[in-house]
Amino acid sequence: MTLNRVLAGLALAATTSTAALAADLTPVTFGTNWLAQAEHGGYYQAVADGTYAACGLDVTIQPGGPQVNNRALLLADKIQFHMGGDLLQAFNAAKEGIPVVAVAATFQKHPQVIIAHPGKAESFEDLKDLTLLIGDNGFASYYQWMIADYGFTAEQRQPYTFNPAPFLANEDFAMQGFLSSEPYVIETEGGFTPDVFLIADAGYSTYATTIETMQKTIDESPEVVKCFVDGSAIGWYNYLYNDNSAANEMIMTDNPDMTPDKLDFAVEKMKSEGIVDSGDALELGIGAMSDEKIADFYKKMVDAGVIEDGLDYSAAYTLEFTNEKVGMDLK
Repeated sequence: MTLNRVLAGLALAATTSTAALAADLTPVTFGTNWLAQAEHGGYYQAVADGTYAACGLDVTIQPGGPQVNNRALLLADKIQFHMGGDLLQAFNAAKEGIPVVAVAATFQKHPQVIIAHPGKAESFEDLKDLTLLIGDNGFASYYQWMIADYGFTAEQRQPYTFNPAPFLANEDFAMQGFLSSEPYVIETEGGFTPDVFLIADAGYSTYATTIETMQKTIDESPEVVKCFVDGSAIGWYNYLYNDNSAANEMIMTDNPDMTPDKLDFAVEKMKSEGIVDSGDALELGIGAMSDEKIADFYKKMVDAGVIEDGLDYSAAYTLEFTNEKVGMDLK
């Protein structure tokens, strides 16, 4: 037998083995809620390094975006998992009787920030002296909490149009943003480092970037849910603390606007501010949730008039698949 035939035989055997392995995996799709970015890195990591495959899943990540509603696809049973926002989505699902369940919380802290010019606010409360650029969604949610808990006013708020130009032009303006994006834009385009106030550190106690699935999936395929939750936790430890180059390549393929410098900035901020690995996650592992923290946030939203009192939100989340310290040895 010639060498070429030997090599051809080995290649065929490898292809057959790979095909057989793929046939044994359960295909699932995870829909994100925005374009691919570092905030999705742990999921891409678990695809790239085979973590999901190791427990039996063939995971496809379907990016969201301005024209994409992956949550609607989850409700229509077109995808199996979805990246939720914060707990307000879970509360609203309970209110509407929609059987969507949060099974893990990737972010222990919401990455929403208020950004000010250097020296214009020494503390979160000092932001009350500034005009705040806040979008409509923010005004209806966290800004109502800011009014109720800190005494901010509706009058000092102006609509945010996702254009930083008014903020850059006026030092008496502060604006909303996400920890890992707008501050970087201001540093690179505005030429200065802004003061950044994380609303989670001021008491906005929701989890964020939840993993959602349908109650039907939990009932019929609990092993699939467990694999996805565990695999995601391991993926996030590896993405934050180990070699994340393959995941970043996948992110940049799905979103060509992402660049290595943007990804590096976002990862550093997620680590330094404890977005993923803090709070409950320090003891229970990435993805952790607790009844106490969820109840605390619910009360704050009731007090702020965002959610009505007396809502039974217990069906909107479960602790069945998380809080098991999976992957913590990878730090």
